[in-house]
Amino acid sequence: MTEKQHIHLFDTTLRDGAQTVGVEFSLEDKISVARLIDRLGIDYIEGGFPGANPVDSEFFERNRTKNATFTAFGMTKRSGRSLDNDPGLKALLKSAAPAVCFVAKAWDHQVKLALGIGLEENLFSISQSVKAAIGAEKQVLLDCEHFFDGFKANPSYALDCVAAAHEAGARWVVLCDTNGGTLPGEIRRIVEEVTKICPGENLGIHAHDDTGQAVANSLAAIEAGVRHVQGTINGIGERCGNANLVTIIPTLMLKEEYSGRFEISPTEENLALLTHVSRAFDDLLNRAPDRQAPYVGAAAFATKAGIHASAQAKDPASYEHVPPQSVGNQRAVMVSQQAGRSNLLIALKRHNIEVEKSDPRLDGLLRQVKEREARGYSYDGADASFALLARRSLGLLPHFFDVESFRTSIERRHNARGELVTMSEAVVKLRIDGELRMSVAEGNGPVNALDMALRKDLGKYSDRIADLELVDFKVRILDGGTGAVTRVLIESRDASGERWYTTGVSANIIDASFEALHESITYKLVKTAN
Repeated sequence: MTEKQHIHLFDTTLRDGAQTVGVEFSLEDKISVARLIDRLGIDYIEGGFPGANPVDSEFFERNRTKNATFTAFGMTKRSGRSLDNDPGLKALLKSAAPAVCFVAKAWDHQVKLALGIGLEENLFSISQSVKAAIGAEKQVLLDCEHFFDGFKANPSYALDCVAAAHEAGARWVVLCDTNGGTLPGEIRRIVEEVTKICPGENLGIHAHDDTGQAVANSLAAIEAGVRHVQGTINGIGERCGNANLVTIIPTLMLKEEYSGRFEISPTEENLALLTHVSRAFDDLLNRAPDRQAPYVGAAAFATKAGIHASAQAKDPASYEHVPPQSVGNQRAVMVSQQAGRSNLLIALKRHNIEVEKSDPRLDGLLRQVKEREARGYSYDGADASFALLARRSLGLLPHFFDVESFRTSIERRHNARGELVTMSEAVVKLRIDGELRMSVAEGNGPVNALDMALRKDLGKYSDRIADLELVDFKVRILDGGTGAVTRVLIESRDASGERWYTTGVSANIIDASFEALHESITYKLVKTAN
């Protein structure tokens, strides 16, 4: 039996994806997203440009991936500078990332127009940069920007760029369809030409989605010989985005055309997290998931037509090209307790909650999840809230304290220096072991004031939440208007480095925020219980 060839997956969500209109990753966002993607078992995660801005610089100092090879991105050596006199190059070589992805022009027109340098000088910069990174004990990738347009305009020079990187020792030479205008047939034909000078086990593809064919182009490149595929979670990226890894991964794993010949690093267990990761990522971006996204969309396995529903009840494969549970999704032809249980068991396992599939309590939990999601809750992006809901429904949640009441007030006034300031005050009444406690706190907003008041005096629990910190706060209006239902997502962390997400839903933004805050503290108490 022929040994399967390995396809290496490279995620550029935090670099290329950061160029998406409307997306601006904070430092905490980048840390959270990297950890989320790392759970999929992808080979490389590209973090951004170390030294280019304070966020990326600190991110590279703090972030460490458990599974993926963490990768820095930047330009090759600048024209007219030595290797030792190029700050950008030095930042890449000194970064904590074990791999470096250089970008270099591979279209002679762009070399002259954008860089304003000679063609030979560009080749020299490629070669010298690759060698310098190898000397710094980095794994090296070279992203040939505008490669396909460059090949069509001047194939000889585009191939020279590939050869310069390959001969200098680059592990991967990545062919980039930068403006996304190349079609699958062209991709395959051109890649086949490239493999004559650089073997497929050293070639990669980076496809943009401007014609809606980035996934198809990536698969065409694999067919032609490349063994490295770049993309982003949910296909985000500049203009129309990048090849969607959420679509590519299950296609390579579940379609015999590919799974029979190739293997990738994600396991079946990783694959079962795919829907969760896709939707949690959208929640982090504060946007609605695409209901019709392949494999992971809420409608991906939904059937409405009666005749289809009847046929599907007899044979699910009639309208399902893969089992929905294989990607962590579920059938939506009707309320399916069996499909729902499978998803619940996967989610419960993430939180070390062991329940038999036949346990009748699962019916009640499933019913609660469906009812609450119909009201606006979303547990894909709020795993800690799901864990609490599950423990509460299954009778596994300890009782810590009761909230008797809370209130907030906002005052806008001039301070002693005559400056106009806005202050918030919160009052929270809690009952712990029958004893009523009242805490008052001021903050720079009502949610901050509530957070401070809620944790100000938890009696015997105070020490257990001392290292609890609120990291991020996101608000989403679910159905429009000033009286609309609001969903709040709160990210928290503690000294252990763990991060968790809790959610609250209400027509009142303060009420929704308090619910999410309350859940965050409760989750912290659960995780520190003896």
